[in-house]
Amino acid sequence: MYVITICVLISSLSFFAYAISYFYAPHMKNEFKRFGLEKMGLIIVLLEITGAIGLLVGLKFAAVLMISSLGLALLMFAGLIVRIKLKDSFWVSLPALFYMFLNAYIFWTSINLNR
Repeated sequence: MYVITICVLISSLSFFAYAISYFYAPHMKNEFKRFGLEKMGLIIVLLEITGAIGLLVGLKFAAVLMISSLGLALLMFAGLIVRIKLKDSFWVSLPALFYMFLNAYIFWTSINLNR
């Protein structure tokens, strides 16, 4: 259980940091323009904040952990697809890949905790 807690903290704090940077760092909004998702930027950031909160709440409620981690894994999968379509380098795409796998691991572990 200790490892899953560390994974949840890493993921949720990272998503909170990303969300905050969206509001304060101009390059973050420029990235959404580059992705062709500038109108969806705020919605995506709100989904990330909701997922990050859900991960923390999920430390007490397993069902919330499952939903939040699956949602964030799918969101990062979509982000990875966008980066592949834009032909971003592996290194630029690595964070999306990492957080997709991290949240997939949290999801998988949360399923197995409920058995």
